[in-house]
Amino acid sequence: MPSSDHEPLSRGEQIDAHEREEAKRRLLAQAEAERIPVQETSRAVPDRRWRGEP
Repeated sequence: MPSSDHEPLSRGEQIDAHEREEAKRRLLAQAEAERIPVQETSRAVPDRRWRGEP
């Protein structure tokens, strides 16, 4: 990171910053796609293991 705001970023630093932003967008998109709605996580599902059923 530059030590002051008026120093221009080198081309490599610009590319790195762009790649980090793209990676962040991809991760956020993936997380949103895999998100489970709260209605589904709070729904009770019986666990048959405790009742002795196969």
